[in-house]
Amino acid sequence: MAGYIKDYFFITIGALIYAFAIEAFLLPSEIIDGGVTGISMILNTLTGVPLGVFVVLINLPFIILALKKLGKRFVFATFYAILIFACGVTFFSGCFHGHCIIDNLELFLVSIFGGLILGLGVGLIIRNGASVDGTEVLAIYSTNKIPFSVGEIIMFINLFIFSIAGFVYDWQHALYSIVTYFVAYKTMDTVIEGLNESKSVFVITDYSSEIGKDIMSKMDVSVTYIDAEGGYSGIKKRLVYCVISRLQVQKLKEIAKNIDPRAFIAIENVYEVEGVRIKKRKI
Repeated sequence: MAGYIKDYFFITIGALIYAFAIEAFLLPSEIIDGGVTGISMILNTLTGVPLGVFVVLINLPFIILALKKLGKRFVFATFYAILIFACGVTFFSGCFHGHCIIDNLELFLVSIFGGLILGLGVGLIIRNGASVDGTEVLAIYSTNKIPFSVGEIIMFINLFIFSIAGFVYDWQHALYSIVTYFVAYKTMDTVIEGLNESKSVFVITDYSSEIGKDIMSKMDVSVTYIDAEGGYSGIKKRLVYCVISRLQVQKLKEIAKNIDPRAFIAIENVYEVEGVRIKKRKI
């Protein structure tokens, strides 16, 4: 219970910091974020409808999609983070009334400091088991259907969003938006202590077949079984190995622990993944 309270406390703080960065730096300066928030900022400019409304409405389909792929715990935490973020942008919008927190601040400084604060907020959210961007869920889902990695899909989506921003605002602001996104990403990387698109997972258990089958059926992730022998015990076992997205880590842990509470799980960062994904057979 204490762990849940801590997670949701930092998710709340992260979502409010994120909202502050958007309303106090980015939106008044016509600099946008990537993903769903960036789309919402553009629609807010074009229609005048509150930003928080678009953030919730656009993210809802992705939350439903994530329910099957990423588990109830992640989805609930993500929905909570999105609601807090939406409430935060509404509150801060009333505080700043469309003005940057520091008047006459150069766009370059806005993009740097806005990106730093934004990255801090989003990093806290991700580090504590949630997300505020449905495009990551879409990217994970799409990797089963198109031959691109999660990172490549997110990059393509954001390039498309920044291109639209160039027409809605101007190309100078679109380029500063890319600078903000880069700074925010690097800040998140520091906060999360190594933000990676992929994780390699080893599961040592007496129930390797059951856990492996559940991972493949519930997460649509291919696994590899590796024969091993205990150094002290000399007992032969089969290890379950797979490569997953960082957003899928919690789901895999739940699957393994539900079958074998004593399962030993080792998770490592993967900086690059190449090769063909083995898809399950269709009967």
